[in-house]
Amino acid sequence: MNERPAGLYLHVPFCARVCPYCDFAVRTGDQARRRRYVDHLLAEIDLYADYPLEFDTVYFGGGTPSSLEAEDLARVLGRARDRLRLAPDTRIFLEANPEDVSREAATGWKRLGVDTLSLGVQSFDAESLAFLGRSHGPQDARRAVAIAREAGFRSVSIDLIYGLPGQSEEGWRRELDRAVDSAVHHMSCYQLTIHPRTRFGLLEKRGKLAQLPENAQAALFRLTHRHLAAAGFDGYEVSQFCVGPEHRSRHNMKYWDHTPYLGLGPSAHSFHDRRRWWNIRRTDPWQEKVIAGERPVEGSETLDGRALALESLMTGLRTYSGVELGRVESLSGVVLLARNAALIRRLQDQGLLRLERGRLVPTLDGLAVADTLAAAFEL
Repeated sequence: MNERPAGLYLHVPFCARVCPYCDFAVRTGDQARRRRYVDHLLAEIDLYADYPLEFDTVYFGGGTPSSLEAEDLARVLGRARDRLRLAPDTRIFLEANPEDVSREAATGWKRLGVDTLSLGVQSFDAESLAFLGRSHGPQDARRAVAIAREAGFRSVSIDLIYGLPGQSEEGWRRELDRAVDSAVHHMSCYQLTIHPRTRFGLLEKRGKLAQLPENAQAALFRLTHRHLAAAGFDGYEVSQFCVGPEHRSRHNMKYWDHTPYLGLGPSAHSFHDRRRWWNIRRTDPWQEKVIAGERPVEGSETLDGRALALESLMTGLRTYSGVELGRVESLSGVVLLARNAALIRRLQDQGLLRLERGRLVPTLDGLAVADTLAAAFEL
């Protein structure tokens, strides 16, 4: 297995309010509750002091990591440096909501060593932001991006959501133009997904909310990739775009090729040496385990060669670089070209895949149906 430097994910579950589309492990909480949470997160770091690998990324995700005081973020980073093996060139990622971004806050995060700031903009349109239940407005989003750029972070990234009910191609094109004009280095463009346990899921069940038709969603997907490419952004995954390879997310890329990662905090997932494990989702039971000096793991699985190969297919076909055939063979013992020759020819004829220098590479149309493509292969 790949033993390149691992990634460290630190979950911060707090939000001012829970967005109607959010299916993550989040909760509200005052400053005192957040401070206690950090105490327990420090204790969980201690429980992994024997973790054998070096880390070269630290990612504060959530939730809303920017809701923590800079002092608490410093405590977490200090404990990670004391108890874990962080490489000298470790890159630190921080997610932030636009309403939390001030010049003082940005300066403080930069001083902590944060070099990639990821802003949960979601939209530059007032009506869309209201629909998504966001606390900020378009002006707040533009101001946050400007402050982040002025602060001098190595990479400034924004998240955008598309595929909202009734959204037109022209409306989404305007959103993309506003994002390009903001001069960010990286964008994550996610298609709205309605999960059953969310407020949107309840509205859908009651017939009060309907997703865009599939053909309209596909049109917006293709528009996203083509429009951003024309604007100078390189796509490198179905939802990830950057202005140069140096701005790709070093941390997120670890999830796609079975590079080890350690996730701490409620609901966080980890992977190392064919084993995946995940933490208790709810914060209070997670804290009880940590207080008792136990790793708060809820479950685990060990992946055999076939499962690893299938995951390599599923994640690889979601990227512009595609699937390395030799890796699939080494994991599963299956010669993918021989076992799936007819399927691959058909997908090539349909314009969904290309065979290039030992890799299966999806076309844009292939990226649009990447999960379906992966399921069609025989391992």
